Amino acid sequence: MTRGHLMGRRAWIAGTMGMGMGCLGGVARAIEPIQRNGKAKFKSSLAAYSYRKLLSGKKPVMTLLDFIDECAAMGLDGTELTSYYFPKPVTPEYLRQLKHRAFLLGLDISGTAVGNDFGHPPGPARDRQIAMVKQWVDYAELMGAPVIRVFAGHLKKGQSEKQTHRWMVEGLEECCAYAGQHGVHLALENHGGPTATVDGLLAIVRDVQSPWFGVNLDTGNFRSDDVYADLAKAAPFAINVQVKVAVTMAGKRQETDFELLAKILTDAGYRGYIVLEYEEAGDVRSECRRYTRRLQQAFGM
Repeated sequence: MTRGHLMGRRAWIAGTMGMGMGCLGGVARAIEPIQRNGKAKFKSSLAAYSYRKLLSGKKPVMTLLDFIDECAAMGLDGTELTSYYFPKPVTPEYLRQLKHRAFLLGLDISGTAVGNDFGHPPGPARDRQIAMVKQWVDYAELMGAPVIRVFAGHLKKGQSEKQTHRWMVEGLEECCAYAGQHGVHLALENHGGPTATVDGLLAIVRDVQSPWFGVNLDTGNFRSDDVYADLAKAAPFAINVQVKVAVTMAGKRQETDFELLAKILTDAGYRGYIVLEYEEAGDVRSECRRYTRRLQQAFGM
């Protein structure tokens, strides 16, 4: 991308952001963007999902305590402890141990994540999904994690999109009500299903009524002709941001423009964590260090 083309794109997105702060071009009139105080501010974190091959399997070579150590060695501000890699059963003692290690190393536990699905109709499967999210709210509170990234879920065979939308909204609202009682936020990730597009994501976001709710903006999960324009539309509602090192735009996979992302989030007034989530090939330790430095430079962290 040439410099002239890049500057033109940035100017266009800045205009889109100005429009988005009012009504998002008609997409999300029912809610207002998150109100921020002061200039944009960014803090760095790393998702444990980046180390999934080291943290999972029959014989993991690392624990979450080791992962916290690595985050500190990289000079990060926080660490995201993905729920998939906690030893079972999860105990209060283990959660306190993680909190203690992070605190002594000067790190926040920036958040955690669950793999829920609120697309199930009323019944035992849905009850289990809601109970799981509420349980992780308890865990997040004990660790001092302010946010959990969650999913809407997927349309099931024989269900209508309208009915599934209502079930997803109701599930999110029920869990947000519980989360708010424990001082924890829920951040809906743009991750397939109805949230695969920015309009689909915001159709759910605008219907969930809770001050403890927002978007987990994953920069690699939209696939459209202009991913950066999609991210600009959703950015005013972000309470957590996860950065992938590649995007798919107009059917072509390309390296993420970190400087452009920084501008989009600055224009949105975002204040919070920029969480690297590395999913590419290569040595994960060295690649995460390399991309962490690039993110810190691009975002001025």
